[in-house]
Amino acid sequence: MMSVWATEEVLKWTLRFCSRRTPWTHRSLLVATSIKDSSLRHTRSAHVWCTGQNQTCLLTSPFHSVRFYSQDSVHGVQEKELVSLSDERTSVKRQKTYRFMENLQRCGSPSDILDFTTEYAPTTRQVSSCLTRMWSISKKLSEEQRRLELQLMFEHPGFQRLLKRAMKCVGDMRNEDVTYSLLSIVSLGVSQHSRVVQTFLRACQENLNDYDMKSLSILASCLENMDDCPNVNALKEAVRLIVDAQLPNIQDVKALQTMMRMSGKDAPLALKRKLEKKALSMMDQFTIPNTHYMITTMATVGLFSKPLLDVCSKKFTENLHETPFNRLLAVLLSCRELHYRDLYMLTGTSDYITSTMDMWSNKQLLLFLSAFEDLLFCPSSLMEAYAEKVMSCPDALTLQDLLCVLKVFSSLNYDLQQHRQQFLDGLTQVLVPYLPKMTELRLLKSVFYLCLLGHFPSEPLKQLLQPSTMECFSSTPLKYLDSQVRMFQTLDLCLRLDRPHLPCPLTVPPSVLDGPAPSSPPVNPQLSQILQSLLQDQDQAETKLQEMVLVENAYFIDALITKPPPKETSVSLSEGAAASSPAESSQRIAVICAPLSVLCFGTSDPRGLLAVKIRHLRILGFNPVLVTEQELSSVSQEQATELLRGRIFPEHHRTDAQLQR
Repeated sequence: MMSVWATEEVLKWTLRFCSRRTPWTHRSLLVATSIKDSSLRHTRSAHVWCTGQNQTCLLTSPFHSVRFYSQDSVHGVQEKELVSLSDERTSVKRQKTYRFMENLQRCGSPSDILDFTTEYAPTTRQVSSCLTRMWSISKKLSEEQRRLELQLMFEHPGFQRLLKRAMKCVGDMRNEDVTYSLLSIVSLGVSQHSRVVQTFLRACQENLNDYDMKSLSILASCLENMDDCPNVNALKEAVRLIVDAQLPNIQDVKALQTMMRMSGKDAPLALKRKLEKKALSMMDQFTIPNTHYMITTMATVGLFSKPLLDVCSKKFTENLHETPFNRLLAVLLSCRELHYRDLYMLTGTSDYITSTMDMWSNKQLLLFLSAFEDLLFCPSSLMEAYAEKVMSCPDALTLQDLLCVLKVFSSLNYDLQQHRQQFLDGLTQVLVPYLPKMTELRLLKSVFYLCLLGHFPSEPLKQLLQPSTMECFSSTPLKYLDSQVRMFQTLDLCLRLDRPHLPCPLTVPPSVLDGPAPSSPPVNPQLSQILQSLLQDQDQAETKLQEMVLVENAYFIDALITKPPPKETSVSLSEGAAASSPAESSQRIAVICAPLSVLCFGTSDPRGLLAVKIRHLRILGFNPVLVTEQELSSVSQEQATELLRGRIFPEHHRTDAQLQR
């Protein structure tokens, strides 16, 4: 009993003592960000500092338990009630946001979105969503539809209001929303020098140090397509400084590739070399997707690194079965951008596509063929397989498909041998029904491609060369005039030299052949020196050498060697040699020194116009001898001399070889 009484007394005295103390309450101080830094509020949480013994930073919710102390009792507002109120408000806000985004997704054009924003005022975050959605819709439209929709957008009164709203709230936007909005505004065609674009550029400058990788990457992709101006140049330079500073700390391949893209195509060479060195040091970490993305990234920033490309192309070729269409095509197009060709990769890729031909659509196959043609590579197995597909069902080709097939096969000069005529007849069969609705330029291109292939169907030729069609070419824009004249000149040469069998004679009007006179290219000094010494060594006193000879006012021959007619005795003695050597059977040898760009990659097969030139020279009685510039420059003078001796005087070359044995 005594212990119970003592406990009660202690409690009474304690309560009396506490009730006499001065009442106090918790006070707090809210530290807010400045107006200048208001765009960073999502990253800088407001701090609440308490004045009691323990200072606590409250980061999660704006609602907390608050207690009020008095002399008589302690009253508290239950924390659960405030949390419940917070949850309810958050739920309502989420529902409104969801309804807004749902309605936004229903909009089918930029004007629909502007109508929608007129009815429902978007919040700061929703302004960015509206601009991004407008660009997302526009880029999926055809060129003509996009032009009309953008015109309607600029004429819509709501567009100016939306841009003014974007300018007003740019300081409150998240960094990612600022960059997405800027990218959308510029992509929609708003002038780079407009106030809204410059405002967003300045906002990016103010907060650039706080941008994460994603925001920097979006900003870099936007700046890449913008013209030079003080704000753009300052941002580009700042992004490169960030890349340079953070590069040593990068340990992830994906982060490195993002950094590479951020640096841009016009980055200083020193920075590109640092990026290359870093990538080479991380090659062991490359996954299969990393290799694909590295090749496309290098094309994006204009970084050519043969060691890096060799590693990536080898890994790419070894894992073709794991590569989807989009990545296959992207890698091929990137190699074209970089002017990188690897025979192992191109052969392996074309063989893989041929072996899996059934899984590709016709459009995909044509995109592959076009990509190979751009790389100057002739995928023989794929072209043969595709030609068989065309011959089995030529009517499946659309006009666009047909033009692509003609362009690829004529450019690569692919010979189907015994199936050649059937293939060309099938293409002509598809072309004829399209003739009445073809544009004049498409008609000219299709006839030009067929002429390169040595095929001259009468109906397309008649349609092209009739007076009403010819009149349309008199108003050709200046930028297309040179290529138009070149095509008509080639057509004229083909009609005169190939002499196709046509129902009635057809000629190209002189009015479309007017062009600048062909200018003589400079004499190749190395070729000239080798040929002169070669003729002296062979004791060819009666043999005549001419350089830069113009034939038919169209074709230049680097060197023309005219040999005297062979004596009857020499003919009888060397009959076997003459049969095996076209050069010996001809008295006029046309030496053509060509760059590698006019040959199919990895072969000595001529392409396009060079193939036509060689065909026409043979018709004119010349014996063409083809040598490449690289063949002469990559070997010594003695080796180059022996190379030409074997091609021009093969009978002497064989005799010398036999004597040496």
